[in-house]
Amino acid sequence: MELARTLLVIWITASLFFQNSSNVEGRYHYHKKPKAKSSPAPPSESQDPSSPANPPSAPSDPNPNDPGSSNNNGVFDVTSFGAVGDGCTDDTAAFTAAWKAACAVESGVVLAPADYRFIITSTIFSGPCKPGLVFQVDGVIMPPDGPDSWPKADSRKQWLVFYRLDQMSFTGKGTIEGNGQKWWELPCKPHRGPNGSTMPGPCDSPALIRFFMSSNLVVSNLKIENSPQFHMKFDGCEGVLIDKLSISSPKLSPNTDGIHIENTKTVGIYNSMIANGDDCISIGPGCSDVDIEGVTCGPSHGISIGSLGVHNSQACVSNITVRNAVIKESDNGLRIKTWQGGMGSVTGIAFENIQMENVMNCIIIDQYYCMSKACLNQTSAVHVDDISFRNIKGTYDVRQPPIHFACSDTIPCTNITLSEVELFPQEGELLDDPFCWNAYGNQETLTIPPINCLRDGEPQTVAELSAFSC
Repeated sequence: MELARTLLVIWITASLFFQNSSNVEGRYHYHKKPKAKSSPAPPSESQDPSSPANPPSAPSDPNPNDPGSSNNNGVFDVTSFGAVGDGCTDDTAAFTAAWKAACAVESGVVLAPADYRFIITSTIFSGPCKPGLVFQVDGVIMPPDGPDSWPKADSRKQWLVFYRLDQMSFTGKGTIEGNGQKWWELPCKPHRGPNGSTMPGPCDSPALIRFFMSSNLVVSNLKIENSPQFHMKFDGCEGVLIDKLSISSPKLSPNTDGIHIENTKTVGIYNSMIANGDDCISIGPGCSDVDIEGVTCGPSHGISIGSLGVHNSQACVSNITVRNAVIKESDNGLRIKTWQGGMGSVTGIAFENIQMENVMNCIIIDQYYCMSKACLNQTSAVHVDDISFRNIKGTYDVRQPPIHFACSDTIPCTNITLSEVELFPQEGELLDDPFCWNAYGNQETLTIPPINCLRDGEPQTVAELSAFSC
């Protein structure tokens, strides 16, 4: 993965250079011409139930008489298009107008300046655009405050969508404020009913930021907080660089994953701080070549691959590296979770140099992941293979064993490697030993606490597992 990261850095260095501007700092420019490609279908309901059926049409050329469309050095300040930024006025129209103007010129910049608070309703910022487009937030942008303020005609599944773009940067010194509190308090949320149950009522909550069917993206430096649901999602993307983000929501905020990727390839996530109420980073089906380094998670539900294979589906995940990370005060640490009945494989996963601080389930593979009481043990399963845990050290919450490998009865986990795993109780004593079920691998060094349940070698059925691979 060192080679993968080096190639990613070379790619972004070759693609971008920094140029000072009298109006904007930190402006990115691209040299590489966008690849010719056929136009994908818009994010319709058939592709994703969270997507509006009718996205806006591709941006048209700006009117030369529009404010900010000339003599602006390519910078389109939303206040020049009528944005008020008082935290009360709906500024959506100004943002969409600035977007259309910037989209039509090379290296255009949509600028949300500092010292303003802009409200935007659910919007799709659509391409294709000229290369080098920058969406720069130096002030605060936010959605309407809660379900009652949400326009009835808008999607309640997503807020800002960036669709069908190539060579775009989303950056700035500002804040994306999600106004999530009132969404978390909907009766359907798991903490609302007695003893952690749910209650009847509406449940849709918007993901804050979604990139869909886009490539060669840079997301950097922003502060993103209090999302109603997922903070940031990448779906159907290729070539993503995420650096120096701060993502935060309260520990008990439901379903507020920090960064979620699915059907996305060639991703680097670096030097970011994530604290939230669900997975810090979640990696869904269809992902490969993902490099994560220098990330601090916590509180959270840890770094998760999955869940995979839901509803007997095929899931393929490969070539994932997580290293030089800190996970603290979290319900899980490093987790792979799959559903019974799925197909496909998770392979080539490396966790290296991870510091744990009072983490429950520090290392966990769970092939019995299920969200209902009617879960059934099924014959088919996603094959988990070639998973390494090296230099994983720190402390764990004694309410759960720090190592848990629960693999399928019929499709065992294979080639699990443990090296320099040293985990000690945060306080108290370990009540249960590490758990293994149908898990095969080896220990390059002695593990603390000792794990005696990992099976040596390979299962007799290992030759048959190729049918489940991707």
